[in-house]
Amino acid sequence: MLRRTQQAVKMKRGRDHWWHELVDGASSINEPAQLPSEHPLFILYTSGSTGKPKGILHTTGGYLTQVAYTSRMVFDLRDDDVYFCTADVGWITGHSYIVYGPLLNGATVMIYEGTPNHPQPDRFWDIIERHAVSIFYTAPTAIRSFMKWGEAWPAKHDLSSLRLLGTVGEPINPEAWMWYHDVIGQGRCPIVDTWWQTETGAIMISPLPGASTTRPGTATVPLPGVQADVVRKDGTTCAANEGGLLVVKHPWPSMLRTIYGNDERYRAAYWSEFPKRRGSPGWYFTGDGARRDEHGNIWIIGRVDDVVNVSGHRLGTAEIESALVSHLRVAEAAVVARPDEVKGNALVAFVTLKASATPTPALAEELRAHVAREIGPIAKPDEIRFTEMLPKTRSGKIMRRLLREIVTSGVATGDVTTLEDAGVLERLRAGEEE
Repeated sequence: MLRRTQQAVKMKRGRDHWWHELVDGASSINEPAQLPSEHPLFILYTSGSTGKPKGILHTTGGYLTQVAYTSRMVFDLRDDDVYFCTADVGWITGHSYIVYGPLLNGATVMIYEGTPNHPQPDRFWDIIERHAVSIFYTAPTAIRSFMKWGEAWPAKHDLSSLRLLGTVGEPINPEAWMWYHDVIGQGRCPIVDTWWQTETGAIMISPLPGASTTRPGTATVPLPGVQADVVRKDGTTCAANEGGLLVVKHPWPSMLRTIYGNDERYRAAYWSEFPKRRGSPGWYFTGDGARRDEHGNIWIIGRVDDVVNVSGHRLGTAEIESALVSHLRVAEAAVVARPDEVKGNALVAFVTLKASATPTPALAEELRAHVAREIGPIAKPDEIRFTEMLPKTRSGKIMRRLLREIVTSGVATGDVTTLEDAGVLERLRAGEEE
């Protein structure tokens, strides 16, 4: 227990200890334990954004090898860099790219405990200016919040120390990518849009700054050594711009070794879709839908669970969300489906507006028409629900599973232990009742 205030703390003898009492008597030199490469390093539970959380087991040698390699390659780490990743240190991004990866490279790491809007919405920009941060790695959901709060907040600060920007957590829509590039990077900082998972342990798909041609909205191509592909259900590689399933065809150092205590669930969840067969050891199925464009770039469409059937048309909710966010008044959106007797599924869009916008029935109709123009009439949401906040995990992912439960049954009964703000569900339900 670290004493930061003088508040009384209830501690259990033999279990709880004061940090200062232990550290004061500790040696400043500690020899690391020598362990086999497959010795368990940590067990980390997935966010629960798609179902019951799973205890992902990572081991020592392979995990540390890949996070060290990707930290240096993707972030182009240099001796004089000050590196700032805004993730929660307790989640996989914090593990891999606050603690293990950067420190294995001897990087200077900026760690912040708190929210980006306290005491004011310029908290991150103030930190970057004061500490001359050169590399900034954050989530698309955070970027869309920055957009909502307005350009005036970053404009108050000198961000000239920045030389590289990164995104992680969800696919970034092109509008947010351009805002990040133009407003925060001031048009001069490369953006590394990284795709990876708790299960992969380390970045798998990402541009390399200075070496890759970036395009807003795509994580570009797999890193050297990673064999990822977009395939059909029969395992054949998809044609250019044909939607398919994202798989990894060859083992990689930082891959999860099992789901703790449940090897069978591990095999079923990740290896049953494309099992071992002649000429193939079996492929890892990421659970994501994707497409590869004519330049070879991989575009993440979203979780396969988030592809819905509306009147016989298969629609990716991520594409509809991107269309909504392209509207000048929209900061963030999450689209889910509810059962519909006629169409099979009806689309419900939860929309967070920018600070300057006011929710009205007329604006809801304007947004529906905007989606119809951007994608087509079939993709037009049946319902727009305005909300000040969306349910997110501490790592920044929108928990669409909870939104699906709300639009289907009116209550969210699934696991909510990873929800950042438990009160957001009550506010969403209250909004529905109103």
